[in-house]
Amino acid sequence: MTRAFRPFLRGSTYSGALLALLGAMASAPLLPLAVLPALAWRSAPYGVRAGLVLLIWAALITAVAFVPVTRRVLTASARRLLKVRLPNPASPARSDRLRTPAWLLLHVALGWTGTLVGGVLLLTGLALPQPGTGGDREIALFDRTLRPEPGWQSWVGAVACVLLALLVCVAVSGALRWLAPRLLGPSAAERLALAAERERRLAERNRLAHELHDSIGHTLTAATIQAAVAGEVLAADPVAARSALRSIEESTRAALEDLDHVLGVLRDERAETAPVRTLADLPELLGRLRHTGAVIETDLTGDLAQVPGMLSRAAYRILQEGLTNALRHGAGGPIRVEVDVAAAQDGLRLGVVNRTGRRTGTGPDADRGVFPTSGHGLRGLAERVRLLHGEFDAGPDGTEHWRLAVRLPVRLSA
Repeated sequence: MTRAFRPFLRGSTYSGALLALLGAMASAPLLPLAVLPALAWRSAPYGVRAGLVLLIWAALITAVAFVPVTRRVLTASARRLLKVRLPNPASPARSDRLRTPAWLLLHVALGWTGTLVGGVLLLTGLALPQPGTGGDREIALFDRTLRPEPGWQSWVGAVACVLLALLVCVAVSGALRWLAPRLLGPSAAERLALAAERERRLAERNRLAHELHDSIGHTLTAATIQAAVAGEVLAADPVAARSALRSIEESTRAALEDLDHVLGVLRDERAETAPVRTLADLPELLGRLRHTGAVIETDLTGDLAQVPGMLSRAAYRILQEGLTNALRHGAGGPIRVEVDVAAAQDGLRLGVVNRTGRRTGTGPDADRGVFPTSGHGLRGLAERVRLLHGEFDAGPDGTEHWRLAVRLPVRLSA
């Protein structure tokens, strides 16, 4: 029983009735334009002229619905007054453009029906009550005349009319609330477009997350090791300590550039400069790592300038992450970096090999063997390589070494 009265107590019921009334009022200025042809055709029967007026009126309302801003205004008003969830409309496909005129025509029809029926019921309810000694009075309603009798019967009739007027509000609001998601909400084509847009944004954020993980993770790992080295040799070798601190400054400045670019994209702002690092920047990366005391051996084969820009940038990030993992989890000893631009096989081969096992001894080499790990590094590398249609392999290489091996298919430039 209580559930039946809930619609009468909701504010959205009466705000929905207000929306219907606004629809009727907004269409009223178009009515005189629709009446003009009927006035010029006085010889036609009344029914024909009335039908002509309604037909022209509906055509004018439909024309308003095709104005580009109309759908946005209708969606915003329905979302605000009907309390329904409606996303901002995208550019509708041709097959979906009829839904806006359908909504507007139904909106106007419900608005006029609710306004006329509800208004008549409400006015009748206000006019029916009579004083106990009231005189004769008539209420003209269309072609009928009502003579309200004094006494309790008029009060019962008045209450019934007011309740029926409220019921009209509930019915009109409920109809608009049911129609809004179907006619103003996203169509199948718009839902596909929204899903594609969300997928594009998610892919972009995943790419930025990979970039941020590779750049910041590598920088923090190298900076931690360099700080340990600087602290160890500060008194005995100030020159080496200053060199390590200078390397920390250079690597953190590069990481700040990456961070600034990523945050600019996440804030939907265009970053001033997008950091672009390719295989041409590999010697600089290796130089910073050597300042940490790491021994880096390189085996570079082929012309790195032949690698296209996108693949060259991806290869740099892959090697950066591989070197970070080697510094974090390796057992010391030389780290071997392999880059093979094999024109005959149309492929780019990358490799990072480091020793495995528990670190022993004391000093900075022992301290830097333990780093927290999220486990995202190798998974991120595998995902990056998969998106580039490459081959990825990471695992033990013999009993004392760990190898990261990647092959990226690439058509080399001449």
